[in-house]
Amino acid sequence: MTSTRIVFSNGVVSQASDTPSVSTFLQERRGAYTTTRTHNNGSCLLFWERHLRRLASSARILYNSSPNLLFKSPTPSGLEPIRTPSSSSSLSMWESMIKSLVNDSMNEALPIALKERRDGEELAVTVLVSGDYGKLSGIENMGSDDFLGVFDVSVHFSGYVPFVFGVEGTGARLALVGRGRDVAEAKYSDWVRLRKPLEKLRPPSVTELLLSNDGDQLLEGSITNFFVVCRKDNSEAEDKFLQTCNNSHSFEVQTAPISDGVLPGVIRQLVIEVCRSKGIPIREVASSWSQHELWKEAFITSKYSSSFDLIAQKRASYHGFLVVMFIVSLHQHYAPVASSLRVLQHVESIQVPKTWELQELDCWNDIAWEQKLFEEEIMERVGLGGYTLKR
Repeated sequence: MTSTRIVFSNGVVSQASDTPSVSTFLQERRGAYTTTRTHNNGSCLLFWERHLRRLASSARILYNSSPNLLFKSPTPSGLEPIRTPSSSSSLSMWESMIKSLVNDSMNEALPIALKERRDGEELAVTVLVSGDYGKLSGIENMGSDDFLGVFDVSVHFSGYVPFVFGVEGTGARLALVGRGRDVAEAKYSDWVRLRKPLEKLRPPSVTELLLSNDGDQLLEGSITNFFVVCRKDNSEAEDKFLQTCNNSHSFEVQTAPISDGVLPGVIRQLVIEVCRSKGIPIREVASSWSQHELWKEAFITSKYSSSFDLIAQKRASYHGFLVVMFIVSLHQHYAPVASSLRVLQHVESIQVPKTWELQELDCWNDIAWEQKLFEEEIMERVGLGGYTLKR
């Protein structure tokens, strides 16, 4: 049975059998986008307000610095970044306009998609905002009415069946193969096309590709944010089982800062907020492969990652201690929502090239790899908050 796949654009719903995959959908359209999904049998959109704010921020960044990544029509060669009047370029204006545009489209399209979905499916929802450069060219002082006329919203819905957790081999397997993104603080559709050359360097069985600008400082995944639980240099607890919360301060969670060139992911920010609110040590710093002996656990975050359930642990070991603390904190923070959400994924292994000379290579087999393996922790039942949908 074919999974649900629907595109809504400019008031028109397409449910044809040849409706493109989300990857093709993004490659065919230029603009800022965000992706989330429904939860609890389609009753809510996960972190919807956060996604709208990030979408507005991405569109604003592209509009001011890289309009060629936002507008449908190719901009003339050498075009300076488009400038808007100060009254029109505030983040609050962008958030207000994006929210209005997107929610209008979602109110029309989502009921149709929910009705068409298969039994047992949730919906993956990708919202793309793109501009028409031709419509912008005659505007000197763009106000809210002009804004609504210049930008279009397209929404892609596809069926999504959450992964079954606890099956051996469902952890992420990562490989470092490419340099960091340009305009990394914005999420834009051209990245789907730009990352394609990295695929030739993907080893078999690797599920996500890591990015770095120097081969040592790890920034993020091609579609995920990356976290490491790292033992501090001055820790003496490397070979001791951690039994109390105080011992956890021998470890810290690390993730690269936005200023290094990573996407401000919605789940990334949630991880940071929960760690800080619960006293779990976290530092925004790019984890260094040269210190990977100190890494005791790693995980990635995205809307598709499999869940960490915290009912039982296969092994109670010190290297998973902070992750356990973090998952407990998430569950306490978002207990009102059903617990089958998947937004975190344990990392089983990481491969990194021994030398950082990848430009001339045509195949993963041409690379001499180093590898780090992590022991897998089995955790169950994490619940995270959502935005309740009105039907």
